[in-house]
This record gives sequence, structure tokens and C-alpha cells, in this order.
Amino acid sequence: MHADRPLEQLIHPAVPAWQAELARGYSRLTDLLQALDLTPARCGVQATAASRFPLRVPRGFVARMRPGDPRDPLLLQVLPAQAEDEVVPGYTSDPVGDLASLRAPGLLHKYAGRALLITTGACAIHCRYCFRQAFPYSEHHELDTALATIAADKSLHEVILSGGDPLVLGERRLGDMLSSVAAIPHVERIRLHTRVPVVLPERVDGTLLRQLGSLPKPVVIVIHVNHARELDNGVIAALRSLGGVCAALLNQSVLLRGINASVADLHELSVTLFRAGVLPYYLHQLDAVAGAARFAVPDDQARQLVASLGATLPGYLVPRLVREIEGRSSKTPLAPFGAT
Repeated sequence: MHADRPLEQLIHPAVPAWQAELARGYSRLTDLLQALDLTPARCGVQATAASRFPLRVPRGFVARMRPGDPRDPLLLQVLPAQAEDEVVPGYTSDPVGDLASLRAPGLLHKYAGRALLITTGACAIHCRYCFRQAFPYSEHHELDTALATIAADKSLHEVILSGGDPLVLGERRLGDMLSSVAAIPHVERIRLHTRVPVVLPERVDGTLLRQLGSLPKPVVIVIHVNHARELDNGVIAALRSLGGVCAALLNQSVLLRGINASVADLHELSVTLFRAGVLPYYLHQLDAVAGAARFAVPDDQARQLVASLGATLPGYLVPRLVREIEGRSSKTPLAPFGAT
């Protein structure tokens, strides 16, 4: 299960609009396909798919998909496939070495000066290429221990809130977590890794903006967008609001075959992100998580795509092509196309 507890259990009697919308998301494949005027046969999937990694997708995200199109790039990110059950050499349940980098329960320490806090196992959307879909979230709830570990290590100057997705947490829980991290004297920056503002822009409300804007430490938000059509007017407005209270707003994408592996798609994505006040940051080569091999793009093709992108866009709109490799001291840049 990709959640420490079902999202519905995070909902309280008097809920904000975003939590109500979160609870309305699709969790059954037949319902999702019916909303898009599609059938399992036409999509090449079985109605019983997604038993290992449950389906979850907000209705607002589905509304951006093209009805009747089984190859829609947004649909393909969340559509379960039989290929997920195939055993492919090199594809594992922990492709980036998360478990080996655990410093304390719920605290990953891979890179100098920064550590990553697992805030929750819950996400607003389940992407089929997620590298943490098999992470043992139920074993990592000891927030006090993680915070004490950070407080005791003065070499840590940045804390990354991730998961799951920290923005599925309610106002009080998220606020307490942010305040606790900000209160550690040697922590200079707080970073949030989140897909929620993109798939559930209702989450970016006045309460969240006040929480982030009132923190005594600068906040960097790194969102995750793979295709320009994820960025409708509502999402762009939400991102601009976040940009008004944060020190920086960046985007990480994953290069995905059949979804964004073309110069035209990547160009449009960078331009649309900038319109929303977001700078492209990383373009990740796929993490080799079990079940996701169908999305892989060869390195040479990836390099050629980024080289072509650099020929049509200013440098600040060209994301860095990288791969995460277990045990390395940072993300590993892929050499430019043609370099030796």
C-alpha cells in the first residue's frame, strides 16, 4: 500500500474543500475509464489491474485528459498495465537506495548538508513510475526521533519534506512539522517536494499560503510536472500564489517514453512552467523501479533531446538531465550528447 493509512482517514468532519476533493478521487479503474469514455480492452488493460499498487487520481487531473484517447499523456502516467507484473533485470523495489540511506526512522540522509524527512506515505495521485511505491511507510512514523537526529547534526542545513506528499497532510499536522523543522537553529532552508499543487490545486488556499509565508526560514518548493497539459489555468494560478510566499519554485520531471520524450513536448513544458513562475530544475532519467520499464528512454536519446532543447531555449529553461545512482554523493548529470 502506498499510504500509511487510507486518505479517507485523514478527512475530518468539517473539512476544507481540498480535502473533500481529495476524497472524491478515482480509485477504481472501471470508474476512471468510464469517465473518459474508454474501456479496459481499448486501453489494453484488465479491469482488475492495480491490485499491487492501487490506483488513485484526483478528478480535476482527469478533467485535463482527452476523453476517448487511450494514449493521452496524462492518462498513461496513472493507468495500470499488465507490464507492471513483468520481471525485468535491473528493475527493483528500491532503485535509488532509500533503505540503505536511512539515518533514523523516516529520515533519509544521502547528500552532504541536507536530509529528507518522510512526512507521510499518502499521495494525492499514484504515478505508475513512482520509485517509492514499495517503500515501507508503516515503519517510519517516528517523527520525534527524526527531528532529534536533525537537531543533533549541525552539518544539516537543509531539510526536505517529502513522502508520499507532505501537502496531503492537514493544516495542524503540516504546520507542526514545518514549525518544528524551522525551530532547529542550524537548519537554514526548508524544501517541500510535492505534486499536490499540480494535481489538486485547491490545496493552495489561504491557510497554506499563510503557513508557508510566516516561516522564519526560506522555503523552496519543488513540484513535479511531466507534461504541459498538466498546467491548466487553475494550476498556473495556484503556482503563482505559491511563488509569492516561497524563495524559489522549481520543477522536476521524469523523462517518460510515450508521454514527454520529444523536443516539442519538453519545449512546451518549459515555456508553460515559466509562465506559471516555475523554473525547470531536473529532468530525471527513469528510476529503475519494478514495473516501470515500459517508460524507459535510452540515454543517447535523452541526451539528444536535451541538446535539441538547448538549441531552442535559453539556458535557464533547459532542465539538467540527471540520474540518481545509489551511493553517489549527488545526482549524476548525463554527459551532453556527443561528449565522451
